[in-house]
Amino acid sequence: MTKQTLNVDDQLYQYLMNTSSRQSDLLKALADETASDPLARMQISPEQGQFMALLVKLMGARNIIEVGTFTGYSSICMAQNMIRPARLICCDVDEYWTAVAERYWQQAGVDDICDLRLAPALETLNGLISEGQQRRFDLAFIDADKENYDAYYEACLRLIRPGGLILIDNTLWGGRVADVHVQDVDTQAIRQLNLKLKSDQRIELSQLPIADGLTLCVKR
Repeated sequence: MTKQTLNVDDQLYQYLMNTSSRQSDLLKALADETASDPLARMQISPEQGQFMALLVKLMGARNIIEVGTFTGYSSICMAQNMIRPARLICCDVDEYWTAVAERYWQQAGVDDICDLRLAPALETLNGLISEGQQRRFDLAFIDADKENYDAYYEACLRLIRPGGLILIDNTLWGGRVADVHVQDVDTQAIRQLNLKLKSDQRIELSQLPIADGLTLCVKR
């Protein structure tokens, strides 16, 4: 028995899906539709969505911020498990992808919860802060342009209540964060945030090797 996380090959991954995945027909249809997009890799995996849904349910979350909505898979996973009345503010800049999300939100019965803000996410987050929304949110999910990850994190940390949770996606970045030969802007931004989070005394921290790396930060 190894003390390190298992290397999940295709056979073991399929076993994981066979024994634990509860992906709904609607989410499967959304995943299949998104798969035809050249940027389909931006969609979270089914096991990550199911894990996030469980976290939302365990927290009894009513107020969530999502930075990066894409075609709506993650927002549906969260919204379907929120306690009503609820609000999920969805930050994105792309009308094409979010039109797909809005169509599936309606089918999932969560269109009344999901509040789409089509604008640069920092504008939306800073606007919420200006409105006095600090400490009003239970959870934030960050899955957008990597260069701004630190700025998103800082803004979300102000908006999340003590005991609230920030989820940050892609923090293992396909393994590129560990390759010293990779020095592009996105990879460096994730590396810098990962190192910052390790010593950030404002949070409790756990970085998990689920999908492309998911970091959990609980605000103290």
